[in-house]
Amino acid sequence: MISKFTIDQVYETARLEEVIGDFVQLKKSGSNFKGLSPFTDERTPSFMVSPVKQIWKDFSSGKGGNVVAFLMEHEHFTYPEAIKYLARKYNIEIEETERTDEQKEQADERESMYLVSEYAQQYFQNTLWEKEMGKAIGLSYFRERGFSDDIIRKFGLGYSLDQWDAFTNSALEEGYQLQFLQKTGLTIVKEDASQAGVSRKFDRFKGRVVFPIHSMSGRVLGFGGRILSNEKKAAKYLNSPESEIYHKSKVLYGIYLAKQAIAKEDNCYLVEGYTDVIQLYQRGIHNVVASSGTALTPEQIRLINRLTKNITVLFDGDAAGLRASLRGIDLILEQGMNVKVCTFPEGEDPDSFAKKNEVEEIILYLQENAKDFIQFKTSLLAKAAANDPIKKADTIREIVNSISKIPDRIKREIYIQECAHIMNISEDVLFNTLAQIGRKERTKVTATSRQEQKAFEVVKHSQKEEKLDVQYELERKIIEMLLLYGNELQEFEDLILKENEEGDLVLEPENMEAKVYEKVYLDLQEDEIELTHDKFRNIYYKLIEGLNEKEDFSITTFMTELDQEMVAQISSILMEEEKYELHHWERKDIYPKDKEKSISQLVSETILTLRCFLIKKRITSLQENTEDLNGDHKETLEEIMNYLQLNKLLNKKLNRVLS
Repeated sequence: MISKFTIDQVYETARLEEVIGDFVQLKKSGSNFKGLSPFTDERTPSFMVSPVKQIWKDFSSGKGGNVVAFLMEHEHFTYPEAIKYLARKYNIEIEETERTDEQKEQADERESMYLVSEYAQQYFQNTLWEKEMGKAIGLSYFRERGFSDDIIRKFGLGYSLDQWDAFTNSALEEGYQLQFLQKTGLTIVKEDASQAGVSRKFDRFKGRVVFPIHSMSGRVLGFGGRILSNEKKAAKYLNSPESEIYHKSKVLYGIYLAKQAIAKEDNCYLVEGYTDVIQLYQRGIHNVVASSGTALTPEQIRLINRLTKNITVLFDGDAAGLRASLRGIDLILEQGMNVKVCTFPEGEDPDSFAKKNEVEEIILYLQENAKDFIQFKTSLLAKAAANDPIKKADTIREIVNSISKIPDRIKREIYIQECAHIMNISEDVLFNTLAQIGRKERTKVTATSRQEQKAFEVVKHSQKEEKLDVQYELERKIIEMLLLYGNELQEFEDLILKENEEGDLVLEPENMEAKVYEKVYLDLQEDEIELTHDKFRNIYYKLIEGLNEKEDFSITTFMTELDQEMVAQISSILMEEEKYELHHWERKDIYPKDKEKSISQLVSETILTLRCFLIKKRITSLQENTEDLNGDHKETLEEIMNYLQLNKLLNKKLNRVLS
């Protein structure tokens, strides 16, 4: 565990504009910086960085946050990886909290394995470029495959000499321990059959070209090696064995180089082999990864899910295991992702197709031939079923089984409708089949009633959003005021509701001195007002707690103690001030004030406006209760009259005239 002291040091030292400037070209714009969004394609800068607030906001994608949030979004680091990256950048020593001896030993072992793997990549790469045998065999092979020297270097490709222990001896001479060479699988140690008690060391990848496999953050996890000789007993491809740092079911080849393109394009091309990835990347298709010949796993899909919801699976034109590969599609659907499938012409694979075509032709082919999974699966299975009714029934059941994997109810319904149309079968039968497969949340009702129910829910939801729109903006404004001015001491005019001698309600002003957060908290408590939106309510209580406990409260320090989702929400609120314009507020009973107005006036009027809005909601609710002509509504009508009078007083205080 990284200590809190180190994390605090990182946040205090790191300069947001410097860190982002390593990835985005920024230009000064007043007190802020502007640049083109690194998350979307745009021509007009909408990416803003505030050095004062140490937060950023991308208005084209809606993303925002602090320095760590940027690295997590842009580089797809985990939180610890982002902290370590910043610590390295600013030469901050990483202090870790007390761990058990076992935890220390485990962490040291993993780090040693990473170091051995990184050395191995450098060794294999140097062999490829500097050794005569490396250039003659390994480099020649890659060039024959059509790979440019730049792309060979970019992917860190290498060569292991066709000698029993050349790599192992080199690593041992450099001071790397044999136990870690063994644990990473780079070295194989076997008992010598001819000499008891004597062991021999072998290089696992001897005589092979080598493909390093990187983690999402760029660390070397393991290797894939391809043999170049015609030795029949040796496997054509050989991977590193499972280890503490390499789990093939949790790794995707090319993910480190592809991650930014996947997020930016909002789509991931999934292929089978290393050379498929490299050839497509070289052609300009950068959002591509490979499952490295293994069956697709949920862990691999979750890696992609961190970057995009859309996967396009690319199959060879003559892939013998095409039907078996369909199981991988079901796994993708289970993760709630959108999947398309594209096959290449017979005899072609992504590698050969990319080699023969320019990037524009490849992109056009993928756009025109990528089919939605339902279209692909029905066409594939329907051919196999031909005119056999039994096979057709099995085909339909298999397709519905795939649809049942989709967690999203609306998507399931749309796919059922499409399947019914393609296979010429009624939707009711398919819905019943879906229920039989065991999807408990589905009920046996007709497609028509489902559509009506869906339409009703959409309308109901939109009406709810419409009613909450005003309150959303006001609650948002309260959070913004607390963030900007929460600890400032102000003179407020407090309003006390009393009855005068005639029995009428009046507001009597009383001056009070308080901090902004105290005024907001007391007013909301007094009127028993609860923020209705979860994200604002969570931030509100965190803010009140932080402002109450710390005299030297600062937003930057405050945000270091929050999860990244809350950091992004706060950044969005603060940075919207730079660009946010809400039109026609007056029509919604929201009256924005000029920035020249005093803080105390801004706070008082925002809370008064919220009170007026809630009173108006209460009056509407009470009026609905009087629609029953048979009831006695005397008390309700009296309550309505009191609220109307109070509303009039509050609006008068706000200098508004009610129609």
